[in-house]
Order: sequence, then C-alpha cells, then structure tokens
Amino acid sequence: MNKTIQSYLDKSASAAPLAVFRIGFGLMMLYSIIRFAAHGWINSLYITPQFHFSYYGFDWVKPLGSFTYLLFTICGIAAFFIAIGFKYRLSIILFFLSFTYIELMDKTTYLNHYYFISLLSFLMIFLPANRHFSIDHPKATDHTLKTPIIPQWSIDSIKLLLSIVYFYAGLAKINSDWLLKAMPLKIWLPSKYDLPFLGNLMQQEWVHYAFSWTGMLYDLLIPFLLLYKKTRLWAFIAVVIFHVLTRVLFPIGMFPFIMIVSALVFFDSSLHEKIIAYLRRFLSPLSTLLGPLSRKRTNNKPFVITYQKVIIPVLVIFFTIQLVLPWRYLAYPGELFWTEEGYRFSWRVMLMEKMGNTQFKIVDGSGQSFYVQNDDFLTSFQEKQMSFQPDFILEYAHFLGDHYSSQGYKDVKVYVDCYAALNGRTSRRLVDPKANLYQIKDSFQHKDWLLPLEDEIKGL
Repeated sequence: MNKTIQSYLDKSASAAPLAVFRIGFGLMMLYSIIRFAAHGWINSLYITPQFHFSYYGFDWVKPLGSFTYLLFTICGIAAFFIAIGFKYRLSIILFFLSFTYIELMDKTTYLNHYYFISLLSFLMIFLPANRHFSIDHPKATDHTLKTPIIPQWSIDSIKLLLSIVYFYAGLAKINSDWLLKAMPLKIWLPSKYDLPFLGNLMQQEWVHYAFSWTGMLYDLLIPFLLLYKKTRLWAFIAVVIFHVLTRVLFPIGMFPFIMIVSALVFFDSSLHEKIIAYLRRFLSPLSTLLGPLSRKRTNNKPFVITYQKVIIPVLVIFFTIQLVLPWRYLAYPGELFWTEEGYRFSWRVMLMEKMGNTQFKIVDGSGQSFYVQNDDFLTSFQEKQMSFQPDFILEYAHFLGDHYSSQGYKDVKVYVDCYAALNGRTSRRLVDPKANLYQIKDSFQHKDWLLPLEDEIKGL
C-alpha cells in the first residue's frame, strides 16, 4: 500500500495544464473583481449597510469602511499577478486571504462558487502553478526548451476538487422535491417566458422534470466522463452547453464560466501546449516589457519534492474535510431545507425556493412592547435573506436586543413572528413565537426554537 502511494507521488507530468489553469483562474478572478466594482456592489453590499451578518466564529471580520476598496484592489492585483505568474506564491496567498476576508465580511452574500474560489485558491498555494509560462520562471517561456515537469498529484488535486463539487451537487439533487416535484425549477422556469426561442418551452411541465433529472445525472456523471479519455471531448461539450444554458436562465454571475475554464484541466497536456503556444504568439509584443520583471531563475527541476512531507499531509487533511463536511447535516434532527443546519458549504446548489416574512417584537421589563421596522437597520437584500434563514434571524435578534438595551430599555426581550414558504408549500411558522431569541446564544447545537416543517423531503 505504501509502495503504491509512493509510486503515485513520484509520478510526474507536464506543467502545461497547471499553467493554463493558473492563467485562466487569474484572469477570471481579475474580471470578477472589476465587474463587482463596476456594478457598485462594494458600496451597496459592504459600505452602505449599518449592520452585517457574520459567520459563526468570524464575527471579528468586519468591512473596513472606505478601506474596503483597497481590499478589493489588493485582491484584483493579486489575481493579475497570478495570471502572469509574478511572485506567484505571495500573490496566491494574498488573493486567498483578501478574497476570503471579503466573503466573510457579510454572510448575506454567500454563494457556493465564492466558497469554491476560496477553497481553490487555498489549494493553489501548495501547487507549482508558476513552473511554466510565468514571469517567475522566464526560461520556462522559451519555446526552444522542454516543458518543465511537475508532480502528477498537483494537477490531479484540482481535478479531485472539481469532482467533489460536481458529485456532491448531484447527490444533493437526489431528493423528492427535485426529482418527483421538479421543485424549485417548476417555480423558476415559467418566469423565463420572455426568452427568445426558449420562453414557450419553459412553460411546459415536462421540461421542468427533464431539467431536474438531467441536472442530477449531469452532476453525478460529468467528473467520470471528463476523466475518461474516450468521452472527455463530449463531456466538455456538455459542460459548455450546460453552463451556458444555466447562465442564460439564472443570474449566477461568473460561476458558469469558471466551471467551463476549469474543466480544461482534465485534458491532456498537448491541448494546453497549443494554448500556451497561441498565448506566446499573442503576447510576444509584451515580452520586452515584462522581461525586466522576470527573476533570473533557471532551475527546472520538479516541484520541491522534499516538501511532500508538509504539503501532502496538508492536502490529505484538506480533502478529508471536503469529503466529510457536507455530511454534517446528518447530526441534526429535522428537515435540512427547513432548518438549514448544515446546508451551507455542502454544494447544495439552487435546490430550494424559500421566502419568509419576519416581524420582530421588542418587550422591555415593564411589559411595554413595540414592533421593529426592519428597513431601519437592514437593506432590502439583507432583509430578504434574513427573513427565512434561522441563523440570520437569531443574529439579527441579538443585534436588536443590544441596540435597544443601549438605548436605555431594561430587561429587553426579542420575539419573532416568522412565516416561511419552501418549494411551493403553504407558508407556515418557522420560529416558535414564544422563544425569547435574545437569551439564546448561537452555537453548533440544534436550534430547538425552530418549529418543524411537518413534511418530509426524502433523499440525501
């Protein structure tokens, strides 16, 4: 067993696939940062709100006021340096730290692909992605020299992370709402009536079920089809069609393009060498400009094998967490989609349409009470997200309790009247209206102040 593992760790491969992946990743992240700023989202999401929802244990991560723009600038510059392979190790660390800090500033903005980018950038810290076609290794850009080699596991680790994302997303779709009721696609797709050519088709119920079942099978099978050489090209075509269609139907930002470009890493090095040859010709006018930035390093030996004693254990722990973490919901009672305990960070992508109406009641020690206008403290986007997510509701209740206590109210109690609707079901109470949320501390324990869904969603 140990000999087999060591034999795999000793395998080498062309550095071209990892170089192309690095370039694609850096450019997409740079564009994402520019796009985020151009839409004014830095101000509307991180500077304008007077209150920000925090992840449990990360309440110390706060927006930096006007310096938030500097944080995004650092993140964008780091992404550009990653793309050109300049000071790569420092750049990828800075990108990981700045991007992850941005995502931790407000839980309201959580998206699965933001989490994916944080994981991927952390993983890339340990990979020799600058060994080829980078400013860090100028001789590796010389087409007269052989392509540098790197450990095979450094490329396979990216394939493994992508496979986990897809496969777990497929497993999550094996549930009765998605497959037997075509929910929530049955709610979302008819609203696309104005799409050219597709609008009328989106009204057909059979299309809703076809999309549900196809989506589940696609996520489960696509990693294996990409890994198998004979089906790889057809699988990549399916990746392009699937994600382009997803982008047309749903406003999910850069995620479809990230997955399309990332899927290229499954192809043999010959394709990536052709891509690099094209880039070399395209960028040749810039070679004299970028030349002075290059460090005079000529060592083309495989990526520091002696570091395997550190890097391999870190990656083993990293992937073990990724394999186990999505199953943590099994430790909680109740319906996952209703309580959302263990829902995030588990690759459950677009599985539910959930809406809520939440009214907070403040009661002081004298028995006097009044209701809170949520828009006095929250943006419309924050209020929408808070209205059906239990951990948001609890955190906001504590904010209100602290706020009114600081205003001179004594023995403050915070109650909530909350109704939520899940995947077309009739709206029903989500929170026990008799529970004083201000005295309940957040934790990883089950939220016993939530009322049951009284309906079962069968599946994983």
